Amino acid sequence: MRSPRLALSLILAAATVGGCALITDRRAAAREAAAEAAYPPTGRIVTVDGRRIHAHVQGSGPDLVLIHGASGNTRDFTFALVDRLAQDYRVIAFDRPGLGWSDDMGPDGISPMMQAALLQKAAAGLGVTRPIVLGHSYGGSVAMAWGLTATPDTAALVIVSGATMPWPGGLGPFYAVTGSRIGAATVIPAIAAFASPSQAEGVIGGIFAPAPPPAGYADYVGAALTMRRDSLRVNAAQVTGLKPHVTRMAAEYPKLDLPVEILHGQADTIVPPQIHAIPLSQRLPDAALTLLPDAAHMPHHTHPDAVIAAIHRAATRAGLR
Repeated sequence: MRSPRLALSLILAAATVGGCALITDRRAAAREAAAEAAYPPTGRIVTVDGRRIHAHVQGSGPDLVLIHGASGNTRDFTFALVDRLAQDYRVIAFDRPGLGWSDDMGPDGISPMMQAALLQKAAAGLGVTRPIVLGHSYGGSVAMAWGLTATPDTAALVIVSGATMPWPGGLGPFYAVTGSRIGAATVIPAIAAFASPSQAEGVIGGIFAPAPPPAGYADYVGAALTMRRDSLRVNAAQVTGLKPHVTRMAAEYPKLDLPVEILHGQADTIVPPQIHAIPLSQRLPDAALTLLPDAAHMPHHTHPDAVIAAIHRAATRAGLR
């Protein structure tokens, strides 16, 4: 899995101003407060094991859990997709631990298995039964972990652009810097304090490339929430710590006896399908793989009909439709 392209100027600028610690911290704190005021929770806060978990719940029908990717939050789904899905399902979109409005799990949060276990408890508190669980990008690993846990009533999984298999090499300069102790202490506060809206929009554009982001997406999704210091640190720790976990999980995939729909864009260079989706489909006993020739990393925005069709297929295979 490769991180999205991030302009080197952002890291260099952060390193330059990072030494002005007091100014940086004050500016970062002010921007964080403004972000939280501008992008409040869209759903409810559930307390699980003393931690707050944000869940956006909408619609009626079979339960459908949505798990977002790296640097994301529930707004990635509520921008457009949830309104359509809520016509057929009770949709439960979670902020993963440490991101959006959900509390961090500390060191346990590096594990997709531990994230899945906490979200399962939150789902149980919301009365979720026999859910279809969809994970996008990093969330794909959490969805796979959800399926691998001892919870017996998961109906099916839908993996969209999922980072589910070990990959060769590293993650690129952004995560090399922000995932280090020095970067977490210096560069991350400077990014939180000084990164411009145009730089944030450039990162979003890189995630969607070669397609443009939908009109209004950058304003709606709450990139400023992602740019908070704690969120940046949590995200960097989760992404840089993922590879050994998916390596161990991959050995367990052949035991996963439930329907799995895998949807992946063939033009995805962030989570390449030949490294993730195709090998995943070969390890699972009941997987259906759909490759979208003209899609990249965000098919739930660029090809929503294909994603919804995959969910419907999963529901049918699980006997829910």
